Amino acid sequence: MELAYYSDYAVRLVNSEEPARGKDILTTVEAVRDLFGDNASAARRATDADVTRFRSVRARLRGVFEAADQGDETLAVDLLNSLLLEFPVSPQISGHDHRDEDDRPLWHMHLADHPSNATAGYAAIAAMGLAFHLTEYGVDRLGLCQAPPCRNAYLDTSTNRSRRYCSDRCATRANVAAYRARKRLEADRSGSSGLAAESAQRSSASGER
Repeated sequence: MELAYYSDYAVRLVNSEEPARGKDILTTVEAVRDLFGDNASAARRATDADVTRFRSVRARLRGVFEAADQGDETLAVDLLNSLLLEFPVSPQISGHDHRDEDDRPLWHMHLADHPSNATAGYAAIAAMGLAFHLTEYGVDRLGLCQAPPCRNAYLDTSTNRSRRYCSDRCATRANVAAYRARKRLEADRSGSSGLAAESAQRSSASGER
């Protein structure tokens, strides 16, 4: 599996809640299982007790993104390290795909978790994936959407480190809002200039009398 696949576990969990909008989809065991995506065997381990546990891990992962967003690299790393210590994984070589007609396996690295429950397994993979992304690309590649009130987490994979929004939808919304704000400012300035000119004309006319 690609490391980006593992880091996406963290993004999916963090974005299951939108605090500024008062939205939280992580309210049932079915919602927990949906976060596992194609990993059906791991999803089946989830129970009602994992809902609360997942929310706790989610808050800690969001803390990593918030620290990164604020430019506090040390705090982001410390928070992530605490998750790695609590939820360890073991690297293993896996070969479930095949690369040629001889039916030889396509070997790649796989992160094997040893969970006591579904939350531990998910947290281990999410934390390790995020750690790989952070060390490979830098803390500044962990971001929170700049289109209020969204604040969804995202991983910046752009070539020029320019990403600021979690989706094209939020980018468009932010650009439209900025455009309208500029137009309002221009209209206000134009109105102020007109009033100033009118006032100047009245003052001039009064002086001539």
